[in-house]
Amino acid sequence: MSDFRAARDFLLGADAATARREFRWPRLGAFNWALDWFDGVLATETPGAVALRIVGDSDATYTFAELSARSNQVANWLHEQGVRRGDRVLLMLGNQAELWESLLAVMKLGAVVIPATTLLTGKDIVERIERGHVSHVIANASDAGKFPAGAYTRIAVGDAYNWLPYHDAYHAHDGFTPDEATRADDTLLLYFTSGTTSQPKLVEHTHASYPAGHLSTMFWIGVRPGDVHLNVSSPGWAKHAWSNVFAPWNAGATVLVHDYRRFSAPALLEVLREERVTTFCAPPTVWRMLIQEDLAAWKLPLRTAVAAGEPLNPEIIDQVAKAWGLTIRDGYGQTETTAQIGNAPDEAVRPGSMGLPLPGYDIVLIDPVSGEQGDDGEICLPLDDRRPLGLMSGYVGGSAEAVRDGFYHTGDVATRDADGYITYVGRTDDVFKASDYRISPFELESVLLEHAAVAEAAVVPAPDPVRLAVPKAYVTLAPGFEPGEETARSIFEHCRRELAPYKRVRRLEFDELPKTISGKIRRVELRVREPQREYREEDLNT
Repeated sequence: MSDFRAARDFLLGADAATARREFRWPRLGAFNWALDWFDGVLATETPGAVALRIVGDSDATYTFAELSARSNQVANWLHEQGVRRGDRVLLMLGNQAELWESLLAVMKLGAVVIPATTLLTGKDIVERIERGHVSHVIANASDAGKFPAGAYTRIAVGDAYNWLPYHDAYHAHDGFTPDEATRADDTLLLYFTSGTTSQPKLVEHTHASYPAGHLSTMFWIGVRPGDVHLNVSSPGWAKHAWSNVFAPWNAGATVLVHDYRRFSAPALLEVLREERVTTFCAPPTVWRMLIQEDLAAWKLPLRTAVAAGEPLNPEIIDQVAKAWGLTIRDGYGQTETTAQIGNAPDEAVRPGSMGLPLPGYDIVLIDPVSGEQGDDGEICLPLDDRRPLGLMSGYVGGSAEAVRDGFYHTGDVATRDADGYITYVGRTDDVFKASDYRISPFELESVLLEHAAVAEAAVVPAPDPVRLAVPKAYVTLAPGFEPGEETARSIFEHCRRELAPYKRVRRLEFDELPKTISGKIRRVELRVREPQREYREEDLNT
């Protein structure tokens, strides 16, 4: 525990260059972040500070001491219901206080959390229960009907027939004593990935890899003690744990949650202003919606802002900088890891770059074909003595494809310049060749987004009898623009001005983009669709 605190304090006090050079991951033996850090430090040393505040459709505020006591009650009650160390608990709740209480409680018990979004269908739930070997479920009563019959404990927030009422937990004792010590390498989390290119994988994280591993994420965000941190993310996905749990609470900041049924950019901007938010994180999808507003009209107290989930297009960075004088800092990580690469708060952002390796991460780029290391290739993490603490234990059921030859292979391709800055190219699955030129969809999508009519874009290869493949763009239009020949011509002319001839978008289709339930674009669906299309002769000669 002292090693964890020392590592955390070092990052809070170090500049970026020093942190990258001198940071060392804490060495942890027995470690339970909920007991040792949240209860033992935050709730003890800053009991009256606000740990969690929820605003919007619901409203709740809890101090560190209050949340510690409530999670103790839930832990004691769950133990009475049969939850034991190592049991797997499916946690399917929205942005509500019970989510944070349950997460801390299950962690204190030494059980394993399987986070799940409330958007799951009955079929999705069956898969998670079976593949995750779930013994207990905590869900809202409104979702109870989605769950199949089976030999697992059912706990409902609200009233649901034949389910145990969660709120009975508040009658339990508010002091908690664990049955035994938790090992840092014990399993804490099992995450189902969002499945952008394949069926969801089951990612295993320990009591060290996410709680302590997110020291890198805390550093990248720039969150500090006493900050009010707002992250836009849906429960059930790894990014929610990144920025709504571990990174801000590692720093001792307030987690502010905007609870809403339907997203509204003006409502979010109002929350940022009224709640005096100092650090803000949102995925590019949300940033694209925000820049449709008159940002200059909103005077916000933000000190720093970041984006993650997908690469951030330079056009978004430029528009926010002009309106707020604030540079959005991009970052990179996965469900399988904590934040690996990022632009630190005190560093200049290079347009288009994700930044530099974050403290504790040694990034190696390996050519997917030759296997040689260099400045172009797949982002990989070494598994020798440089292995980062924030890397998963592995995939449940095996990880031979991703973990091989002494490296964890992310499946993402990037380039590195002479100063070490890393620029995202695309998924190994997404990069394609046209007339023997390698095309990065992300580069073309960034240019498309500079056009006023384009709200979202996805580029995939379309078959071509001469070039083998040509870039085709699927475009979702911004408000005020209509699909048609005039809009298409304007977008094509923009691409001709901004792109080299071999990179130009040759085909265009207006459509809503297919996405995972976590909001990431599923280019794989578009790639599969294209070979099945029949094009007229005039289309092929665009």
